[in-house]
Amino acid sequence: MSHTDLASFLRQHQINGQPAPSELISLIEEVAATCVTISGLVAGGALTGVLGSRGVENVQGEVQKELDVLSNDLLLNNLEASPQLSAMASEEMEEIYPAKTRGPYLLLFDPLDGSSNIDINVSIGTIFSVLKAPGGAPDTQAFLQAGKHQVAAGYTVYGPQTMLVLTLGAGVFGFTLNPADGLWVLTAETMQIPADTQEFAINMSNMRHWAPPVRAYIDDCLAGKDGPRGKDFNMRWIAAMVADVHRIMCRGGVFMYPWDKREPDKAGKLRLMYEANPMSFLVEQAGGKSIAASAGRMLDVTPTGLHQRVPVILGSRNEVEKIESYGV
Repeated sequence: MSHTDLASFLRQHQINGQPAPSELISLIEEVAATCVTISGLVAGGALTGVLGSRGVENVQGEVQKELDVLSNDLLLNNLEASPQLSAMASEEMEEIYPAKTRGPYLLLFDPLDGSSNIDINVSIGTIFSVLKAPGGAPDTQAFLQAGKHQVAAGYTVYGPQTMLVLTLGAGVFGFTLNPADGLWVLTAETMQIPADTQEFAINMSNMRHWAPPVRAYIDDCLAGKDGPRGKDFNMRWIAAMVADVHRIMCRGGVFMYPWDKREPDKAGKLRLMYEANPMSFLVEQAGGKSIAASAGRMLDVTPTGLHQRVPVILGSRNEVEKIESYGV
């Protein structure tokens, strides 16, 4: 039985009736190849001495894991000489990282999402986003483009199988890594998120900190078939956005990481540029919906900083619209 690999898929893929740009194809292949290397590091775990903490904080104020740093360094080192790139930005770094050339694209990434799961062998992943470089010497302002301007986005999930989920703005496609030859093989064509769902993902331990509309929505879900929603709900929470969103991409559901009063001056927990925008692009391309709560459509939010935080609600379209009706 023959399978389509990533390289063959990209060269056949059409965007609005036109072939994908060759420079974009090359960049996606370079990112995907680096993710194969990261997958090997993750799989090695304690056997290769890559678990544990560095004991230092990143720009987000989070203690870096050994694999966070190794994954970040791999992406930087493998891609800095890419002729497709002008610069990169990472969740792990305060400033942008200029490439060695002035290529047509900018790359943003969360090198290893779900750090709290690294040492307990639960699914984690890499998230990335591609923007067009505006030209000239790259600076921070060049990256501050609304998510609707992304030309590609994707994630890898390092789980029982390593998968790459990708969009170039014309549908969402899933690839599984064949460990025998290191090739990404197309295994999910035109992924679609069901419009309706009976499943939500949220950190229930924060309930006492939520704004009243979020609390009201969850209370109604928990009331089940005897409550105002008239149906029973399941809750899932993996504590790695990449894994929680992957579940939604495969079978539907909603993911919520809302504002809460623990840090009232911060709009949310998750990063717009490295997490919310690429995931929202993928979700919309799969027929779902993503909002930054009262700020509206996530992909319309104008960034004000590289590490801007936002509230995130995304997933099955009809359920996200139901959440909106609560006035979140």
